[in-house]
Amino acid sequence: MTFETLLYERDDDGIALVTINRPDKLNALNATVIDELDRCFAAMAADDAVRGVVLTGAGPKSFVAGADISRFPDLDAVSGRRMALRGQAVFNRIEAMPRPVVAAVNGYALGGGCELAMACHLRVAAENARFGQPEVDLGLIPGYGGTQRLPRLVGRGLATEMILTGAPIDARRAHAIGLVNRVVPAEELLDAAKGLAATIAKKAPVAVALSLEAIRASELDLPHGLAHEAALFGQACATEDFKEGVAAFLERRKAAFKGR
Repeated sequence: MTFETLLYERDDDGIALVTINRPDKLNALNATVIDELDRCFAAMAADDAVRGVVLTGAGPKSFVAGADISRFPDLDAVSGRRMALRGQAVFNRIEAMPRPVVAAVNGYALGGGCELAMACHLRVAAENARFGQPEVDLGLIPGYGGTQRLPRLVGRGLATEMILTGAPIDARRAHAIGLVNRVVPAEELLDAAKGLAATIAKKAPVAVALSLEAIRASELDLPHGLAHEAALFGQACATEDFKEGVAAFLERRKAAFKGR
């Protein structure tokens, strides 16, 4: 498979490595990345030769630093909701993969990047990784599943603090609260993530697939939460604070929010 923004390879053990390849943009998510992730994971789900997936970002600095904010100024309630629903659908596809998906978090996993990591079944982080949901600094809320998956992983209280403060946490803190499964030195990250995926790939494939399905069934109200999240994301896109937050970010100045 060939892509504009992704690199794809598969080893002899059936472990696929998918790399988001926009290092000059810190691997930020844009519409092309979202569309290509959708196409890539759809193809892998249909390919029995793929026994596991490792998802990472190109370069040493970033897994995914967030969404591509340069496209945000034109968002309104309708287009914002549409954007959130599209991202949620792709991340849901990743979560619904019948084989294990391991996020190898090699740096910043902020905003949509944190949400993408949470859509994976397991997360292995380099020691320099940082996780956060800083959307509030743009006058926004997480829109790709963050308000739903983060509380399920770390608990409501910690998720509320992370979302409302926007403050990032380091890899060790992420591991301590259950957001990350393992923390390893950066130079060992891909080997550790591939090793974890390969260990699971040796298990009974049907049992693995059914286990993943059963685990997902423990959160049956997730679609309702995601729909509500998308609606609220759209509402946030219609606020003056959102416009100000994006403008301030792009102009490299401090935002002056007015609460409307």
